[in-house]
Amino acid sequence: MKIERVTEPDDAAVEAVGLLLRQLSPRRKPPSLVELTELAASPGTTLLVAREGDAYLGMLTLILYRVPTGLRGFIHDVVVDESARGRGIGEALTREALRLAKSAGARTVELTARGEREAANRLYRRLGFEPRETNVYVWRPG
Repeated sequence: MKIERVTEPDDAAVEAVGLLLRQLSPRRKPPSLVELTELAASPGTTLLVAREGDAYLGMLTLILYRVPTGLRGFIHDVVVDESARGRGIGEALTREALRLAKSAGARTVELTARGEREAANRLYRRLGFEPRETNVYVWRPG
């Protein structure tokens, strides 16, 4: 299994990301090739995938952004294919994202995980993430 950064998405990557995202959020529309290419080219955005040969086993998106208090990171859309769970893929993806964030000079990296995702929550705590007392809000246009 290898962790790779997606830099030039192709149709196989689009299909794999779509299949993985359906397992994470079934109602979300997966990105098109154009959208995935824009994501891969976006400064501060890193799409990591776990692959074994041609098979995509998981993915994670790391966002690095600068605010007045320094460089910060956020991890989004972490998902491991149901058939590959329990093999350390989520951990490998997260460790690589943290390595990249640290190397870039990020002061913190945040993520969110629903409470019912027990394995994910255990993993994040084990990797040194600390729960934060805060409210998370979302705004959706129209």
